[in-house]
Amino acid sequence: MVNGGPVVHGYPHLETVRAAITALYKRLSYDTVHTFATSVAPADVAFGDEDDLHLGAQRVARELVRHYHLPDARMIIGFREMEHAASVELAAGPEYFIELNDRFRTHRRDIGAALAHEVMHVYLHRLDLSFPGTRDNEILTDTAATYLGAGWLLLDAYREDAATSQKLGYLTPEEFGYVLAKRSLVFGEAPETWFTSAQAYTAYTKGLAQARRDEQQPPLTAAGWAGQRRYAKDRRYAQDHGARGPAPAGPYSFSADGPQGRSGLRVAFPCPTCHQRIRVPVRGRVRARCGLCRTVVECDT
Repeated sequence: MVNGGPVVHGYPHLETVRAAITALYKRLSYDTVHTFATSVAPADVAFGDEDDLHLGAQRVARELVRHYHLPDARMIIGFREMEHAASVELAAGPEYFIELNDRFRTHRRDIGAALAHEVMHVYLHRLDLSFPGTRDNEILTDTAATYLGAGWLLLDAYREDAATSQKLGYLTPEEFGYVLAKRSLVFGEAPETWFTSAQAYTAYTKGLAQARRDEQQPPLTAAGWAGQRRYAKDRRYAQDHGARGPAPAGPYSFSADGPQGRSGLRVAFPCPTCHQRIRVPVRGRVRARCGLCRTVVECDT
């Protein structure tokens, strides 16, 4: 939790974020991911200053439990002085103890954001899905909460001006915006209408631009002229020298197909939706379907 200090911006964790999206599809399946097609509604997690602190926190926690499809989990909420925004005790269940920073006693509208992250810890714990290392595991948690429809609250808790700043979660504001944009492109949502923070809206628009760039990388036909030209150069090199040699500058890679490459080359590239690598023959215009998230892409290989 950043409280008054500098906020990191940009995309320093982008590769881990992309790996987390892939891991979600692999662990949950396409069908399960699509049961989260509707995000948590702002009205369902609203928390006013007139609400009772503990009863309101329990109400928001129950809504997040419902959203994450954890009907047999009960969250017990407490408050204490601590360095981080919140923590959860990952026991066997069905009761889980969540402690929130005392700061939330007077910043109640951000309680939903803190709980979105902590209840997702419980969800991932039950899935037995984790990344090695605390940093990467927290990035997985932020990414999963956002991609599955509750992490927009974490982005909306970001506020920054010349005198003060606040940010929850381990992702940068732009990375939260990126994951939220990836979700909105899949489910057709318009999360920009939910933000109460102007800075969150700006971060979302930057993340959306980054997510759009994923859809414009060669060999996808939506790639721009410069990307297509670079791809053609790398393809010629691979055809002339085989798949061996320096790695291409783009996100794609070439490999020989069949013994001694008799059947020609194949190109592998990340799916623009889930980042699982798709492998297709190098033979001009082709349509490919990602086996993980079922996205259909048009390629010029």
